[in-house]
Parts: sequence; structure tokens; C-alpha cells
Amino acid sequence: MTKIETFEDADAVAERTAEVIADAVRAGERRYGRAILALSGGSSPAPMLRRLGTMDVKWNATHIVQVDERVAPDGHPDRNWTMITNNLLATAEIPRALLHPMPVTDEDLETAADRYARLLVTVSGVPPIADVVHLGIGADGHTASLVPGDPVLGVRDRWVALAGPYQGRRRMTFTYPTINAARLVVWQVSEAGKAAALREALQGRSVPASKVRRRGVHVIATHAAAAQLDSG
Repeated sequence: MTKIETFEDADAVAERTAEVIADAVRAGERRYGRAILALSGGSSPAPMLRRLGTMDVKWNATHIVQVDERVAPDGHPDRNWTMITNNLLATAEIPRALLHPMPVTDEDLETAADRYARLLVTVSGVPPIADVVHLGIGADGHTASLVPGDPVLGVRDRWVALAGPYQGRRRMTFTYPTINAARLVVWQVSEAGKAAALREALQGRSVPASKVRRRGVHVIATHAAAAQLDSG
């Protein structure tokens, strides 16, 4: 089932999201000797990631993978990996061998997506199962880089695929099967302007985020972002 927690402001949401993710990572470490944490981008995760990096987690046993990434040069501010580097990696010491940025600088992006899918299988098996997938949601109802109208929404036979241009950048993304295979899905939603999209996602409507499963899902939102969840 879906668990929903709401808080007054974005700082409290970031703190609670970091706690929930840390708990899921520790559970994976205890059960499997290692954990797999899949992170989304955007601006909201930055304070959460800084807090997460200070928590009591065995970072030397935790693989960091990406849910999605914009096609842009290494170090570019548009890159989700840049945000991860500047926040999580600023507060947590994680061995380089456990850091797995999506290979979006490759010339052949289709081959790069396949290679990233093989990496996921190597670290977690078939199907690739992350201990926790961290997601956000856009005002248009997209999640990861699964955006309205893109053919990637129909991909069910690949773990990682390419999406078309969105907000000026092509993207690499987990597909629905990869997201839905995770042991836990955590939604972090802070902005009031995303309230309608969150409602549509959780009520199973037509937005891309609504295709994410409901079981094993933990939604952590501000009161403002969750304001429409009780409406029809």
C-alpha cells in the first residue's frame, strides 16, 4: 500500500526523506551485504542528499545509481549527477567503484543505455532490483524522465531507455519495469504547484507518474503539495 506523510515545509520533507532512504539502505545492507540506491534529479533533492550523506550508512557497501539523467557534458549544471556530486558526495565518502553515473556523454546513446542496464543487472541480478528508488514529480505529471507523450512510456522490454528532448535536453531513464521492481519507492514532493499532479499520480489517472505502482510506496510531501489528495 501507499504510505503518505505530510509536513509543514520543504526542509522537514527533506529531513524525513533522508531518514526513510537511509533506513531502506541499511535494510539492504543487512539482508544482502550491499544496497542499491537509485536517485532522481531536479532541485528538491539537494538538501535531502546533503543530510543523507551525514547519516549512519555503510557507504562502502552502497551502490549509487541514477534513475534518469539529462544528456549534457560532465560537470554541467543541467546534469543530475552534478547535483548528486555537489550534495551527497560532499557529505558522504563513497568509493568510486560504487558510483555509477549514467553514460550520457557517449556518442552512441542507445548502446550506452544498454550498457547501463547491464550494469544494473551486474550489481543486482535479473530483474535489477534497487533497494530504494527516489522519485520526484513534475507539474505535468512526469516522473524520472518519463514525460507525457514520449514513446519511452510504452517501453516494457528494456530496463533503461532513451527519451526524446524535454525542456531542451534528451534524457536517459529507468523504464517503468525497473522503477516498479524496487523494494521501496520514495516520492519527495515539496512544491504546491505539483499538488494536482501528485493527486493524479496517486489516483491512477492518465499522467506518466500514475503508472508507478502503489504497493511499497512512501510519499513524503509538504501539506501544500498534498493538499488535493482528498479531492476527486
